Amino acid sequence: MADQLIDSEIIQRITKKKKQLDSIRPLSKSALQKLKERFAVEWTYNSNAIEGNTLTLNETRLVIERGLTVKGKSLREHFEATNHKTAIECLEGLARIKEPLTEENVKKMHAIILRSINDTEAGIYRNVRVRILGAVFTPPDPVKISRLISELFKWLNSAKMHPVELAALAHYKLVRIHPFSDGNGRVSRLLMNLILMRCGFPPAVVLNTDRKKYYDRLKKADRGNESPFADLMAQAVERSLDLYLEALEPVKPGEEKELIPLRDAAKGMPYSPDYLSLLARQGKLGAIKISRNWVISKDDLKKYVEKKKSKS
Repeated sequence: MADQLIDSEIIQRITKKKKQLDSIRPLSKSALQKLKERFAVEWTYNSNAIEGNTLTLNETRLVIERGLTVKGKSLREHFEATNHKTAIECLEGLARIKEPLTEENVKKMHAIILRSINDTEAGIYRNVRVRILGAVFTPPDPVKISRLISELFKWLNSAKMHPVELAALAHYKLVRIHPFSDGNGRVSRLLMNLILMRCGFPPAVVLNTDRKKYYDRLKKADRGNESPFADLMAQAVERSLDLYLEALEPVKPGEEKELIPLRDAAKGMPYSPDYLSLLARQGKLGAIKISRNWVISKDDLKKYVEKKKSKS
């Protein structure tokens, strides 16, 4: 495994933006609460949609914020939404506790995720062999799960690396063990965010629009190359940092911090929107994806152009 999994440019941008976020702490309670509510809906919708839940973003909001039922959607899909919201609330409590992470944290989150869906297996490691459709790796036999989970948390509590790399690897390692019969992806993303939130980062949301890329990079990790997967998780972290900074950071006179589509930000710049979109997909440009669109602030794009000019 390489000394640094995540592309150095992404790490530099994340480090800078995390310092910006830290510099404006304590954060406005009202603004922070609105962000938490927004992220709870986005996180719940995207994490469930990746696993096949058909509730839309707006339907997810209606279910978890107003307790409504959506015609034509299954009872399971409703439970998946409300359970995930409850798991996030549990996570926020766990993030405030400065104690070593344990496998009980993971079992507790899984028990919430499967509540009223499969109470028999909620919070219980699987006792059957499984194969993942389309995967290049077969999860370990059930008799090995307890030992592998114990080793995972021993590593997790002693590893010395950038917290974003640690979170991404913890996510991947838990998915690879595949300790539960159902809900492994959701729990792995919750674990990743528990690590991030304990280190002062906002939660990272893996977008459903990146579902194919997400699974492709998991396959690459199964083949021994974890860097592309770690890069994708880092881009999700950077997206959250940008959204937090846009909402919370005071804007100084003359600054252009508003997030706008790449095609608009590119006006007057030496690069075409298509080229900037390619850079964004590769993680080389500090743009973020909202829905299916890449956005960036004018200031961040100007800084990128100036940096490239200084190097050439």
